[in-house]
Amino acid sequence: MNKKIEKLLNDQIEKEYSSSQLYLSMASWSENQGFNGTASFLYAHSDEEREHMLKLVKFINERGGKAVIPAIYKPDVSFDSIELIFQAILDHEVKVTESINNIVDACLSEKDYTTHNFIQWYVSEQLEEEALARNIMDKLKLIGKDKGGLYLFDRDMESANIAAGNPN
Repeated sequence: MNKKIEKLLNDQIEKEYSSSQLYLSMASWSENQGFNGTASFLYAHSDEEREHMLKLVKFINERGGKAVIPAIYKPDVSFDSIELIFQAILDHEVKVTESINNIVDACLSEKDYTTHNFIQWYVSEQLEEEALARNIMDKLKLIGKDKGGLYLFDRDMESANIAAGNPN
């Protein structure tokens, strides 16, 4: 495996792992604040990010590289609001998209078409992740400070999570 690409993929492993830890921390905070639907959604997304990390680990190892498992990342454990959580998620996903795009660019520069093909799944996934975060932010802006609206939002998050096949 091309060493430059291997390093970028290992860096991406760390980003996916950090995403998983961040969403896990946000889920725990949400659950402790009584936002069980939001917590369920975030627990499922934490698991999904870990799966993204594992997919990279296996790919690197299968290509003859050496996947590096990152040290435990300790995210913030306290958040000021659901709105700020989802704004942080959107900001985070935009950074992950930038990282994925850098890998695509490097794959093309290095003529590593196998990895380029593999990473296209992540390109599509990031489109979905950003769109979801923006959609949630739009809903939260509509709700504003209305506690009843926030209650319905939380309930909808749980329903959406169950409908997506994530019963957490």
